[in-house]
Amino acid sequence: MALWRAYQRALTVHPWKVQFLTAGSLMGLGDIISQQLVERRGLREHQTGRTLTMVSVGCGFVGPVVGGWYRVLDRLVPGTTKVDALKKMLLDQGGFAPCFLGCFLPLVGALNGLSAQDNWAKLRRDYPDALITNYYTGRCPVCGCSLEFLPVLEGSPALGPPHSIACLRG
Repeated sequence: MALWRAYQRALTVHPWKVQFLTAGSLMGLGDIISQQLVERRGLREHQTGRTLTMVSVGCGFVGPVVGGWYRVLDRLVPGTTKVDALKKMLLDQGGFAPCFLGCFLPLVGALNGLSAQDNWAKLRRDYPDALITNYYTGRCPVCGCSLEFLPVLEGSPALGPPHSIACLRG
């Protein structure tokens, strides 16, 4: 809990910096997990450049875009009731997610050196599956619950520990 409180204080004092670093760290960690546990590359075959690319995308694209979107979303739908959370989830999944994925996938493709033609073909092939997967994960109760507590993402320390746990309880 002390680590969580320290994170909340840092988020309050430096919301953008912390969001960028959090997004970059999580994307880098996700790539490490993917390479080591899913792809089973081992340390010698680990693609460090790929991990650094994902950290960069997290810090330079995902953090700013998603952080900005959550601020806009909180202004569009103020409040923290369950109905407000549902409204936020519907806007997020119906409006933001399709646009975000349509930008994210080509960005990663370009950073991986795909030509415009190959990137377009990859986007056409991967976009539907990515969006469907997003809908499966984005509509889960925990995700909807986290939208109920958007001020946490903006650095409000008043909410204390992560509320996704509280949402699961009731």
